[in-house]
Amino acid sequence: MAERRVPRIRFKGFEEDWEQRKLKDIGTLKNGMNFSKEEMGIGFPFVNLQDVFGNTIIDISQLGRAMASPSQLKKYSLLEGDVLFVRSSVKLEGIGEAALVPINLEATTFSGFLIRFRDDYGIDKDFKKFMFKIEKIRNQLISQATDSANKNISQQAIANLDITVPQETEQRKVGLFFSTLDSLLSLHQRKLEKLKILKKAMLEKMFPKNGAKVPEIRFSGFTEDWEQRKFSELVLIERGGSPRPIDNYITDAPDGLNWVKIGDAPAQGRYIFKTAEKIRPQGLSKTRQVQPGDLILSNSMSFGKPYIMGIHGCIHDGWLLIRDTGAKFDSKFLCHLLGSNQMLEQYRMFAAGSTVNNLNKELVGNTTVHIPVIQEQRVIGESLESIDKCLSLHQRKLEKLRQIKKSMLERMFV
Repeated sequence: MAERRVPRIRFKGFEEDWEQRKLKDIGTLKNGMNFSKEEMGIGFPFVNLQDVFGNTIIDISQLGRAMASPSQLKKYSLLEGDVLFVRSSVKLEGIGEAALVPINLEATTFSGFLIRFRDDYGIDKDFKKFMFKIEKIRNQLISQATDSANKNISQQAIANLDITVPQETEQRKVGLFFSTLDSLLSLHQRKLEKLKILKKAMLEKMFPKNGAKVPEIRFSGFTEDWEQRKFSELVLIERGGSPRPIDNYITDAPDGLNWVKIGDAPAQGRYIFKTAEKIRPQGLSKTRQVQPGDLILSNSMSFGKPYIMGIHGCIHDGWLLIRDTGAKFDSKFLCHLLGSNQMLEQYRMFAAGSTVNNLNKELVGNTTVHIPVIQEQRVIGESLESIDKCLSLHQRKLEKLRQIKKSMLERMFV
């Protein structure tokens, strides 16, 4: 008995097998046009690679421009429902990425690095947005890529793509489901971006700048000038270290010491509570120990980004230890202070002219900091941390929704 072509998850009321066809049997394909350097930047709107990469639909507000004759405008036109495939990409995973043209685009062409698919079958537009995103289709496309300076795929390879589609009513339901899910993702992404903007504005205004003794925005009840000090006068600053070769010290043993790497830092939030690796205690003399409450500052890959340690551990030479030996700071306040624009500008100024744009203990120690009384520090620290918690919440929601979408794409398509 032949295997049925039906999805694992399906809306009620649909029982028929989905129909399998070659892409060339349900529409036509057309390579885009090539432009000289002189023809770029002027003329008519055109869709390029970056308008397709990572997108479900073409963002028509971001199109570049290129010259085209009347005959070319007709030959390389773009209509609502057309799908553009990436024909050439530096990275293999970019091959065959697809995005839908959302509306008729008058006097608009598309790049020779793209291939246009124009559907003659009448596939629902929302369904079409997602049908080329499933793993089965992506694997077919990537397997047909050829290797040269760039990764490439031919029009013929895309034409021979095996696709499976249901009847129109089911197409509409599936397409609407995923479009709604995308709208929810966009909503949370917008909320996340607004929170990031809010936090950036607060960091700008809640710390003194341009020689001021008080910030622009201040919580009620605080009126005293902030104290200006050289940072090295207030804290201990030490560089991390690494036992070498490090592979000889990595261990799974119970007595292993937490080995803090850049990858252990959270994408959102300021605390490090766990590490992916541990090192043997024998390496302790060649590294730097940190303890809960210490701050560590990345000195290279994430230039000047600070974190608060929530665990004991050891840091390599890509980190600086900042220890508040004089109990002058609230740790949350200090963490946000070290990541503020005022501090970043000083880092850049002191690092200017260096052959390597890294931080070191002398550079960080020579910065000037403005500090209020400890009570005001605590209020500022708590306020900024509450925004961080909201940022983390929205980031987690986004990741969960992305996981749901990825999972449902594989279960609701054939």
